[in-house]
Amino acid sequence: MSIHFHPTDPIIEDDHDANLPSSDEDEDETWDDWISDSSTQRGDCRSLFDNKTGNVEDIIAYDKAAHGFDLNEACARLSLDVHGRIRLINFIRQTKPAPANITSLTGKESFFTSDDFLRPVVEDDPMLRYQPDDWTDSEDEDSLSTDRRIRLLEQKLTETKRDFQEYRKIVNQRFNLGQTAEPSGLPPKRDDDSHYFESYGANDIHAVMIQDKVRTSTYARYILGTPSVFENAIVLDVGCGTGILSLFAARAGARKVFAVDASDIAMKAEKIVKANDLDSVITVIRGKVEDIQLPEGAKVDVIISEWMGYALLYESMLDSVLVARDRFLKLDGVMAPAHSKMMLGLCDASEIVKDRITFWNDVYGFDMSVMAEELYHEAVIDVVGSHAMLSTPSVVKELHLSSITTRQLDFISSFKLTSSVDRRTKVTAFILYFDTFFTASGNPVASEKEVDVIQENDAVVAEVWPLGGRPAPQRRMSQHHKKEKSVEKPAGDATKTDVVTSFSTGPKSIPTHWKQTLFLLKEPFVVDEGYVVYGHFHCRKSVSNSREIDVEIHYTVQDVEGQNENPEVIVQMFKIQYANIAQTSFKTIPIIDLSHIISNGADISVRRTLATEIRNACINVGFFYVANHGVPQTLIEDFVSQSKEFFALPLESKLKESLHLLL
Repeated sequence: MSIHFHPTDPIIEDDHDANLPSSDEDEDETWDDWISDSSTQRGDCRSLFDNKTGNVEDIIAYDKAAHGFDLNEACARLSLDVHGRIRLINFIRQTKPAPANITSLTGKESFFTSDDFLRPVVEDDPMLRYQPDDWTDSEDEDSLSTDRRIRLLEQKLTETKRDFQEYRKIVNQRFNLGQTAEPSGLPPKRDDDSHYFESYGANDIHAVMIQDKVRTSTYARYILGTPSVFENAIVLDVGCGTGILSLFAARAGARKVFAVDASDIAMKAEKIVKANDLDSVITVIRGKVEDIQLPEGAKVDVIISEWMGYALLYESMLDSVLVARDRFLKLDGVMAPAHSKMMLGLCDASEIVKDRITFWNDVYGFDMSVMAEELYHEAVIDVVGSHAMLSTPSVVKELHLSSITTRQLDFISSFKLTSSVDRRTKVTAFILYFDTFFTASGNPVASEKEVDVIQENDAVVAEVWPLGGRPAPQRRMSQHHKKEKSVEKPAGDATKTDVVTSFSTGPKSIPTHWKQTLFLLKEPFVVDEGYVVYGHFHCRKSVSNSREIDVEIHYTVQDVEGQNENPEVIVQMFKIQYANIAQTSFKTIPIIDLSHIISNGADISVRRTLATEIRNACINVGFFYVANHGVPQTLIEDFVSQSKEFFALPLESKLKESLHLLL
């Protein structure tokens, strides 16, 4: 859903420090940064139970005296956050319950988790923007009521019991003690990891990643082309998968490589290492990097990892990489990659909208539009072309891997997107992708450094892949070492002499398995050349699953004269989860049945359905069979026979035939 707010202060461009996007100033941004308290002092706030009006504080006091309902006390008793308070107010205004019935609420009612009750019932409702001085999301215990303090203490006790059970499990495993019974009454500990690691035990996902030549060849070019980093180094490969990065590191001259993975793929990685006679260099360790120990307390010179997920942060693997950095990396060690940027832009995703949204409006003459409703709440992972970009991108997050913390992965960032179109064009989505940089020094790149965009027919693979089983080409030591060993690790950005390797997952690049992340707009808007979209991008781990991401985009549109196209700030919320990721792997070649269009070709819905099937087959597989096409079998056989005869001709004869056909 999308929510509209009337801004009381003009939205101005934030002078965003690209190197510190998650500073305390950003993280302390609250509701008050968006909604001015002055709007709550107006006298047009209506009572929750009758038509009495006044300013917010007077109306809350009136409802308490006249109807026996204290909104502030109810919010404190139910431990409601900002969104819970909004839902409660809208629930009362919409359903009009008796005040006595509200006091029986427990906070577990379904409307407290429904986004429907985030939509204002009363337009421009001052009560939704009001926050009492003594009520915040993180209250001081001394100021809490007795009931509220008891609820907090009960919550802390439950958490302490759960922590104790985890500690007891660790002790039992470490000292081979018998398992003790779990105490009854405690909810089972949420498991966000099992499915994640199980999904990486199968072959298909690794084939997709390795065959992503942008991804794999960039890692290979960096590892094999930066001997100052890898020669004689101790390397840690976090989430090694098949071990491809470890194999590159060993080939680049690493003295020792520790390849760590918690999924079943680690067993195959060990066999791959032995099959390539590299088991004297590479040691595969199965387990979570948070739990393992390196032999003899080893510290490493380099940590390599392909931790990036959809929208960069999906799957939260970076958290584990940062744990590995803090546990095992030397003070002057190198993180590879060293730097990533999350890029946001305006997008014409009309083809995606047709496939996923409007497609449901008419399915063989039936209205199935209800199937598309949830797609405005879920980010779509798919590929768009470079023509779909309608603005210059804005950096909404920079990740400097040598210094960033897990706390900074939840963030709020301002953005300014200037339209690059030359005519009026509809914006149907925001697009998010990421650029990634590797440096020999391990430092982040300078802000003006442009990312390498790999195009079709670029010989990126040939630069690093030995042909015909021959060993990789050896560089002359006198030249290469002299150049590479001069690279030091100064503080700050990578210097101009630093060796930088990079790739982009944006629309201008060859599509990668990460694709792009599209946030489809419930309310598309039109821009012309020079229009500016200002806003804030909110990103945080999902409460329900730490490997998923919740996103909020707050935005407003201004024309070339600086006038708002819509006076309201629009807010739309999304979840990035696996269910809405376009899959590219396939096990069978699709068969498209043409009988419907032959018998009923005039029906536009039939033609649309067929067109969608063909498009999906071309994008996801690359080819398809057709059935019930109506072409006589004798004609097909005759054509095949003539084709065989043609291709059996000498080249000169075929060229003559071609010329003859052209004439």
